Amino acid sequence: MQFTSIQIGVPYFYTATILKWHKLLKHDKYKDFIISSLQYLVSQKKIKVFAFVIMPNHIHLIWTMLAMNGKELPSASLMKYTGHRFLEDLSENHPQVLPFFAVEASNRKYHFWQRNSLSIALYSPNVWQQK
Repeated sequence: MQFTSIQIGVPYFYTATILKWHKLLKHDKYKDFIISSLQYLVSQKKIKVFAFVIMPNHIHLIWTMLAMNGKELPSASLMKYTGHRFLEDLSENHPQVLPFFAVEASNRKYHFWQRNSLSIALYSPNVWQQK
């Protein structure tokens, strides 16, 4: 396996996990936040998505970053946008759930995605087929 930082134009198998493996994505509303973000990034020609699956506590994508989204990679935009949407919805509709995502950080009170998402470059047909 080849673990690397994400590069533009390279296909990757990507996994992002909800903080502490909480099953936040069990509800369709939160899956829809992910899908709408992916659709937006595709429509803006920032990513190409070949496949994805949304599990209750993590996501898998096979995708290629096509261009930066402003000053950040589209993967960062996906994590940031969905995190904001999760916070908005939980604050308004399920504030009792927010403490499960509380963090001790100087720049935020809550965090929804674990740091260090996994990116595996799909550098050969065998690796592509495996994923």
